[in-house]
Amino acid sequence: MASAKYIFVTGGVTSSLGKGIISASLAKLLQARGFSVTIQKFDPYINIDPGTLNPYEHGECYVTEDGAETDLDLGHYERFLNAPTSQANNVTTGRIYHNVITQERKGEYLGKTVQVVPHITDEIKRRMLSLGQTGEFDVVITEIGGCVGDIESLPFIEAVRQLRWDLPSNDTVVIHLTLLPYLKAAGELKTKPTQHSVKALSESGVQPDILVCRSEHSIPSEMRRKIALFCNVAPNAVIESLDAETIYDVPLLMKKEKLDERVIKKLKLTSRQDINLDSWKEFLGRLKNPTEEVSIALVGKYVELPDAYKSIIESFIHAGAANECKVHLKSIQSEFITAENVHMHLEGMNGVLVAPGFGERGFEGKLEAIRYVRESNIPFFGICLGMQCAAVEFARNVLGLKDAASTEMNPHTPHPVIDMMAEQKNVTQKGGTMRLGSYICDLKKGSRAHQAYGRGHISERHRHRYEFNNQYLQAFEDAGMVASGTNPDTGLVEVIELQNHPWFVGAQFHPELKSTVLAPHPLFVRFIKAAISQSKNKNK
Repeated sequence: MASAKYIFVTGGVTSSLGKGIISASLAKLLQARGFSVTIQKFDPYINIDPGTLNPYEHGECYVTEDGAETDLDLGHYERFLNAPTSQANNVTTGRIYHNVITQERKGEYLGKTVQVVPHITDEIKRRMLSLGQTGEFDVVITEIGGCVGDIESLPFIEAVRQLRWDLPSNDTVVIHLTLLPYLKAAGELKTKPTQHSVKALSESGVQPDILVCRSEHSIPSEMRRKIALFCNVAPNAVIESLDAETIYDVPLLMKKEKLDERVIKKLKLTSRQDINLDSWKEFLGRLKNPTEEVSIALVGKYVELPDAYKSIIESFIHAGAANECKVHLKSIQSEFITAENVHMHLEGMNGVLVAPGFGERGFEGKLEAIRYVRESNIPFFGICLGMQCAAVEFARNVLGLKDAASTEMNPHTPHPVIDMMAEQKNVTQKGGTMRLGSYICDLKKGSRAHQAYGRGHISERHRHRYEFNNQYLQAFEDAGMVASGTNPDTGLVEVIELQNHPWFVGAQFHPELKSTVLAPHPLFVRFIKAAISQSKNKNK
């Protein structure tokens, strides 16, 4: 018998309905009742992981503590649950097939013909059950990526069908997320797309237990009964999911709709405590009732797609709420920034964050943005490549090393203040080969980073191949740019700070990956605090 209960979340009609947010919200409600919950994402694409995907294709690549490059939905899971995920929480079709083919090459199938059923589906089922068999979790929520009816998703749906038979009837629940479009000309919601979506899922052998219907308008009780009748679910299992002011409202909206109660009843679970969402409500209260306002520029090369910087954007929401401050984000394409127009782009900003990224496009624009904020005493925060850009800009314009660069952008630079890590120089494969996951860092006492964290020893997540070249460290520190954070094992520079500046910090790691609703990241919190001070001083 399985050691945990399993909830499967599927979607239909269209993509981007919010399966990840619904999954995270349900998990939050169950967690608030005392259950131990984790969420996993099964993606139907053939890439082994999203590590080599362009952010315009798939949004940001989220990195876990154990160094897995994963889907951005895992960021939502961590931000809602305040608990880390791992490699086991994200599985792709590519990884499934890779594992099966590897086993076939080893002869582990004893000469049998390897097929989608049962071999691929068996591997999917093994992955679906693995977290529940650790004994750590009461409930495992599995989000199935894509839409029902997509050819890529069929093996996952088939695996769910088989598990429904393999496991006791009260050990599984299928939640289907669908759309109720509103036709303005007719002046009414339409249920037919939902009916067809459920029909497609049922034709694959999976009957949903609960329907979560995304809608722009409230669903009348008569329409709920109609949906229940045509889709073979109980009327109280038709859950309304209206557009919310913020994604952090969704757990409370789902509680109002009693989604968690329906799930608990179906799984025959007993609540371990009265639901406690006090800290969540306090966060929402601070978020929606700010006493301050600041304008922050987000300078990057993928700003046309907000999901490319999803964790950074959410970190500003967390840090803003912690400071009771409304953060107005202005996304700026670094490719368009020049020495002549940088003041027009950044004028009026209370802080500037230069985002991470790869490649030469937009690099010079980032340098111009950093020069402007350094000279104008505007609070600055650089993340990964943003930190490296700060080093290059300082080398060029303060140290006088005019051709200083990163060897990523100019392999032949005479002043490689940013250079490829020694262990990366012989790497040929791109996927999963960077410096990934959690590494420790020691902070200098009295530094801004040390003040932010309140301690001298931290651990943060990384995703990079290039590093600060320590041959230039003494020259940097003599000129006022200090290494306030270093890895004690390798000596790699992790944090740089500019002295005699209101707030100028660059981090080689990705602090945004560890910011959650209940634990806003301290560097973001201090950055917003510095921006508030800048705003007040400017208005004096």
